[in-house]
Amino acid sequence: SIIDELPPGRKEVKTSIINTQKRKEVYKFIRTQAQSGAQAFIVYPRVEVDDDESIETNAAVNEFNRLAQEEFPDIPIGLLHGKMKSEEKENVMTNFRKGFVKILVTTTVIEVGVDIPDATIMLIEGANRFGLSQLHQLRGRVGRNDFQSYCYLIPENEDALENERLKAMVHTNDGFKLAEIDLSQRGPG
Repeated sequence: SIIDELPPGRKEVKTSIINTQKRKEVYKFIRTQAQSGAQAFIVYPRVEVDDDESIETNAAVNEFNRLAQEEFPDIPIGLLHGKMKSEEKENVMTNFRKGFVKILVTTTVIEVGVDIPDATIMLIEGANRFGLSQLHQLRGRVGRNDFQSYCYLIPENEDALENERLKAMVHTNDGFKLAEIDLSQRGPG
């Protein structure tokens, strides 16, 4: 079987590459959407970064407190990553699924098997660190209802804005086309 279309009533996820200076605008949009009942994922490529590490990409644990205190102090926000105990992860996901948590700060642990119909926004930090398949899987966590959904890709720096993988994500929601692009860019194997 080949499934090459969206389920009835679903809309394509609008995907954009956002430079780091426009992050605050995306936060404002997330806030507005969360206040009207929608939910959002904010994905980071790492669980945490030690203070002595010099790396451009932020991490879920490090950013969770900042986001909760500075950006979304009045919106219920949760944290989920692979180093958490199973019971902790299940509690966070249950609260997110039930709508008690509006914004989930996470790693790629949510890449598959997560169905939250009210999640309409996917913000992927350090997006240039992910492959096409992974970006496509992450984007698939939103747009699971009949509301318009959005995926924002924020690369680590201005140079990464020209990343061909990210451009491919903007131009198509078709997993087959993305697989072909990935094959042509990285080769087989």
